[in-house]
Amino acid sequence: MSEVTNNEVTEEGKVIRKIRSFVRREGRLTKGQEQAMNECWDTMGLDYSDQRLDWNSVFGNNNPVVLEIGFGMGASLVEMAKNSPEKNFVGIEVHTPGVGACLMAARDAGVTNLRVMCHDAVEVFEKMIPEQSLATLQLFFPDPWHKKRHHKRRIVQAHFAEMIRSKLAIGGVFHMATDWENYAEHMIEVMNVAPGYRNISTDGDYIPRPDDRPLTKFEQRGHRLGHGVWDIKFARTE
Repeated sequence: MSEVTNNEVTEEGKVIRKIRSFVRREGRLTKGQEQAMNECWDTMGLDYSDQRLDWNSVFGNNNPVVLEIGFGMGASLVEMAKNSPEKNFVGIEVHTPGVGACLMAARDAGVTNLRVMCHDAVEVFEKMIPEQSLATLQLFFPDPWHKKRHHKRRIVQAHFAEMIRSKLAIGGVFHMATDWENYAEHMIEVMNVAPGYRNISTDGDYIPRPDDRPLTKFEQRGHRLGHGVWDIKFARTE
């Protein structure tokens, strides 16, 4: 994730500097990823538009919707979709090769309850996600921006928590995971004061890794090196 600006002009001609949390990164696709993009986009891809989505039309059912921001190469997202056919999954990722890899894995696994987007997640939420329509929002291992002067670039901020709250159903869950303890503390600090949420942990701030969040190769390597991972879940209360 990178911070970019997108200037807007008011009716009075004043320029407003607008921060976006994601910028699309093209990257070079492998032949397999490119083939998957060409073959699978019509059935699994969602193009950005300035209109609200209708999940029933998108998936052909009214199953609960789980949305993940920044799914990387998509391995864990595909695994979750395969393991939970009773749910609908949506992934937003700005790295085109990651989208291609995710589509390739989903196709090879025979997954049909997954849709992907390649666009700025903040704009997607503002324009396309219906109010109170998500059962779960997942944000796993976002860019930690570990230098203190860069902490303002972290996606988990008060305005982000408020934006996504309106998209979660009452009782819907915002699930975060990070391998940076300082970022975990930052997430807790932001979410503890965000209105309309409660931490569902019954023992301290964090929860054990849920069984439905697959253990990634990156995470397994971290465990071997003695690195920690912090899972956090906040539910919408109002």
